[in-house]
Amino acid sequence: MINVGVNIALFVALFAALIVCLEAGRRARRKAFGSGEAGPAGLGSVEAVTFGLLGLLLAFTFSGAASRLDTRRAQIVDEANAIGTAWLRLDVLPADAQPKLREAMRKYTDSRISIYRAFSESGVDAARAEYDHSTRLQQEIWTAAVAACRDVPSATVVVLPALNAMFDIAATRLAATQMHPPVIVFVVLALISLVCAFLVGYDMGATVVASRALVIVLAFVLSFTFYVILDFEYPRLGLIRIDNFDNLIMQVRASMG
Repeated sequence: MINVGVNIALFVALFAALIVCLEAGRRARRKAFGSGEAGPAGLGSVEAVTFGLLGLLLAFTFSGAASRLDTRRAQIVDEANAIGTAWLRLDVLPADAQPKLREAMRKYTDSRISIYRAFSESGVDAARAEYDHSTRLQQEIWTAAVAACRDVPSATVVVLPALNAMFDIAATRLAATQMHPPVIVFVVLALISLVCAFLVGYDMGATVVASRALVIVLAFVLSFTFYVILDFEYPRLGLIRIDNFDNLIMQVRASMG
């Protein structure tokens, strides 16, 4: 599971690997041609293609991760609105049926809040167990609502669609937590970064003394970009968080008394 520790470990590992590739490229150039001598023909074209591909992959991966982060935030807003709407529409049901449904709605909302709190604090297994609990509460709410609507048929078109929307957004949010690029995308991105580092080091081999500052800057920029992309992809397990958006659902819960 990706978390802060894993992200940092990947950042450090990629940073170290980039430094190694930069140095390996520099030494390969020095061994083959010596300092100050012309490199092989076509090196510039290879560098242009490789760095262009790296830039394209970084742009698409970064943009996709940021877009998915915004989508997850919007889904929290949608769920808060769906729960609030369903809660208000219970007013059209018979008075004697409302207490049971309202209590079930409170438990359901608490469970929805607990799912993502558990996901952030305890991991996937704890969140999955809480999600199963919320699914059982969905069935309880639906059964009670259908029974109540038999006494007030007109309430069917008011209450049941609202409950259905509330349940749908829960499933949508679950699917969103599993929407990430295939692992091979990150592997390819890391490999191309290492190839680019080797080519840069190869270019640096033309000088007697390579700039250590430039080596460190390049390795840091590439590895840190990789780290930020991972944080965007897992916004409850890294330094980039969307937990504060959960306050919207907490506010809805507070309004339920």
